[in-house]
Amino acid sequence: MINWDVVKGYLAMKEIIETIILNLVDNKDAVEITEKQDEKSVVFEVKVANEDMGKVIGKQGRLAKSIRTVAKSVGAREHKKVSVEFIN
Repeated sequence: MINWDVVKGYLAMKEIIETIILNLVDNKDAVEITEKQDEKSVVFEVKVANEDMGKVIGKQGRLAKSIRTVAKSVGAREHKKVSVEFIN
């Protein structure tokens, strides 16, 4: 049986990450977010254009850390470990 609340939680996490990323970058067409999940964890891989990578990571990685914190807090509601990886 499918737990639709959990499915909605994954969609919410991905949509939140996507919304944040799309508002940071100039080249919105180059944004790709993939997810890998198992029973207790979800990994979101974020790919952006090379020229936008600095905007997503931020000074000293502060924006990247903030994005990860938001994703983890949403995942905590679903009792899942969430990580966000930024891939060049």
